[in-house]
Formats: sequence, structure tokens, C-alpha cells
Amino acid sequence: MRIVKRALLSVYDKVGIVDFARELMAYGIEIVSTGGTLATLQKNGIRATAVDTLTGFPEIMNGRVKTLHPKIHGGILAVRDDKTHMAQMTDNGILPIDLVVITLYPFEETVAARGVTLEKAIEKIDIGGPTMLRAAAKNWRYVTAVCDRQDYALISKTLEECNGRIPDEVRLQCAQKVFARTSAYDYAIQNYLQGQLPQQELFPKQIHMLFEREHELRYGENPHQKAALYRVADVKKKPLFTQCHGKELSYNNIVDLYAAIDIVREFGTPVACVVKHNNPCGIAEHENLAKAVVGAIDSDPLSAFGGIIGLNEVCSLEVAETVLRKLKFFEIIVAPGFTKEALVALKVRKNVRIIKIDRTIFRVPRATTLDLKKFPGGILLQETDRPLQNATNNLEKTLRVVTKKKPGKKDIAELLFAWRCVKVVKSNAIVITKNRKTIGIGAGQMSRVGAMEIACKQAGPKACGAFVASDAFFPMADNITVAARSGIKAIIQPGGSIRDTEVIAAADKKGIAMAFTGTRHFKH
Repeated sequence: MRIVKRALLSVYDKVGIVDFARELMAYGIEIVSTGGTLATLQKNGIRATAVDTLTGFPEIMNGRVKTLHPKIHGGILAVRDDKTHMAQMTDNGILPIDLVVITLYPFEETVAARGVTLEKAIEKIDIGGPTMLRAAAKNWRYVTAVCDRQDYALISKTLEECNGRIPDEVRLQCAQKVFARTSAYDYAIQNYLQGQLPQQELFPKQIHMLFEREHELRYGENPHQKAALYRVADVKKKPLFTQCHGKELSYNNIVDLYAAIDIVREFGTPVACVVKHNNPCGIAEHENLAKAVVGAIDSDPLSAFGGIIGLNEVCSLEVAETVLRKLKFFEIIVAPGFTKEALVALKVRKNVRIIKIDRTIFRVPRATTLDLKKFPGGILLQETDRPLQNATNNLEKTLRVVTKKKPGKKDIAELLFAWRCVKVVKSNAIVITKNRKTIGIGAGQMSRVGAMEIACKQAGPKACGAFVASDAFFPMADNITVAARSGIKAIIQPGGSIRDTEVIAAADKKGIAMAFTGTRHFKH
């Protein structure tokens, strides 16, 4: 344990500092302070020594330089058990500092405000504060560093319980917190300055990412795995979503929840989906959202049991009652909003989680938005495969019909619906649709013809006159044979296979219309 004789207090956030300083005085701790903190303490009757009294050098450059002095940093960094260090302190008139209490300039809050100028942001980059905190944290065996006013109570309690001393474990705990804080602070600065550059690299040489833990989860994908939910660090601390009802979400719930969001954000018109194990088992589009719900559930009612309902419009009482009537059990319903009546109806199911998401998630992300996948020892980054909801006109223009049989206007609309659906299904993916709802989905198969067979089997007799979408080209004509056997009317696929000629010929032979998009949508 180390006894605390002298403390340096220099805080931007003055909340609680006066009461904390009084408690330090009660233990006979000498207080050294700077600028606004010094004025606040003295105004409240607390004896404090000005830093420039210790240094013999005035604060200059509007306070930019005040603590960057050997008599401050020597007092913080000296190794108390090193005779040479202690002799040098005596020779140079340096007094030991045992407790350093700093809260930094609010850089994150400053740059989060609208219209902030680069000049104003720069002035809120703290220099002396991080330097003193890092020095104290480095020398944690002898010095306690406090960077958060939430820790005043911890220090006060420790001083009381340990008779004016602070044990090693508390100092180490505080040191770790300091380096976490200064790391996050530096990240915020570099991230802001990077955004001020005229041209930014899509893939920078280094990537710094900062996430904050929201809460621990019950378990991970399986009960023997621990898990936690983190969100991107943000000064506004905006929640990822709002849970309106139901028990705690699991790891798998959250994965499926965002799969549902990814699906419904593909569409600009009312749409509903049912997700199971990160794949849709039903997607339907209709001007009446309640009817879209019926279509999505009826796409595969067996798989829909215990699934997650996703909506891209506010859930009304009619929609809520439709879900409750159609599904005896579902885990989650997620939407950008719920009417009061809908919430009352849904809350009858005690264990159903009701999740509200911010409408901003439906905005098409910028081209520079990136997706990340982690693997042992590294990560993969790629541009996000952005939603197609605003690309309908372009798709119609670039769609290339390659068969003798031509799809009509209504057929094109159905093919484009199927194309949006297949984009959100795990590869290899085949989706069969009819009347703007899925009737057969083959997902995550090792062979494309295997996915086609699964989708056709699921669709059954309804496949006659229906539409097929494939997320990648057909490597062989066997896919056309399976589709024709089920009575498929038209197919949409990227094209680009070395056997495209054979595939087109097979479609012509079976009387199936086929269009190429020229774009693949693998989803691994």
C-alpha cells in the first residue's frame, strides 16, 4: 500500500470535484491544482496550491502550457524505491505527487455537435491531461491515476478503509482504466481528423475500431459459450435497438434480428419476412402490411414456427392480430414502430420480444460503408452489398433477356422481387416466388442444383407458373431441367458462366424466359 500525501487535481468536468477535494483534505492530503479547477476549489474554501507555485513558471499560451514541466512530471514519474530518482528529486526541488485526478477536454462531445469547425475541434484536444494521466498510470506502483469522476467514490472509500493509503490492486485497476480512456480519446481524434482529409482511402493501412459493451448475454450460439453485445462507441450512446417487451435476447436472437432487418430494408414498399437460423423462410410484399405478413408466414408455415418476424413499416393492431392468429409461437417481432394498440395485443404473449428499431437503418448506406468478417489472426473488409430498394429503374434498364421467350412487364416486376429476395439468402441460393411472395427457398447448399431441388420441392405444385432467382450463375443446364420439371415460368440470374450458351439453349428448349442481371449476390 502507498500513503497519499499530495494530489494533483485538474478536471474539465467539475461535477463532484469539490466534495472529493474536501474528503482528500480530511486525510491531510495536500492539493495542487490548475486554472479553472483551482478557482473552483478556492471559491469553495478548499486550500489548494497553484501548479505555477510548484514549477516557478506561469501558465502560458492560453493554458496550452501549464503542467508540461519537470517539477510536475518528475513528481509523478519518480520511482520511489530508486535512490537515484529520489536524490535527483531532492537536488531539483521536485515534490512527489501520489494521486493524479484528471478529466479530459470533451473532444468527443465537441465534434459530435453540428457545425463544429476544425479550429474549435483542435482546441478541445487535451495535451497536458493525457500526458499526466499516462505518466501516473505508467508509475502505478507508486501513483494513483483517476480519469473518471465515477471513481471518486472508490478512492474515498479506499482511503477510509486503508487509513489514507491505496493498495496495489486499486492503483493497477485505475491505471488500466486510464490507458483505456486515453486510447479511446486518441481514437476519437484520429477518426475525426481522418474525416477532414479531402480524399480518404477506402481501405486504410491501419484500422482502429472502438466498441463499448452494452451488456453480457445469457450465452452464445450454444449454452457452453459465453457472449456479450457491444455497440460502436458513440458519445451519444445511442442504443442499437429498443426492447419494448419480453425476456432477454440471446446471441442467436440478435443475429437473426439483424438478418430480418437486412431483408426488409431491401424493399421500399411494405414487406414482411420470417427468419429462422439467419435465413428467410418467407418474404412477402403487399400494399397492405397485414397481407404481407400472411404471405410471409404461408411461404413456409412449418419453418415459420418459432421464427422472427421482420417488418419495414409500423406495426398496427391489424398486423399484430394477424401475426398472433397465424403463428402460435414466434420469438421476436421487429419493426420501426408499433401503435399503442399493437403493443397491448402483442404483450399478451409473455415471452415474445418486441423490438423497435430506428428508421435510419433503412437508409441506403454510402458506397464507402464496409462489412467486416473476423478470422483467427485477422479480418476481411469489403464494401457493403447495398440494398436494392432504390435500384429498380436501373435494374430494369440493365436487365438482359437472353431467351427467345420474353417476360412481360408483370413478369419483370416479379423477377425483380425474386432478385431482391435471393440477395439476402445464404449461398448457394435459389428462391422461387409467385404473386410477390416466396414459395420455395433453397439456402446454403454446396451445389446449386441441390438448392434448386430443395426450393422446387418446397414449392410443390405452386411452382407451376412461378419465378426463380439464383444468386449466382448456373454452372450447368441441369438447373433448367429441374426448374422445367416443376413448371417454372421465368428465371433471373447473373449470367457469366462458361456454359451460358448451354443454359440458354436448355431454357429455350423448355420454353422458360430468362434474364441476366450481370451482377452476382453471394452471401457467405
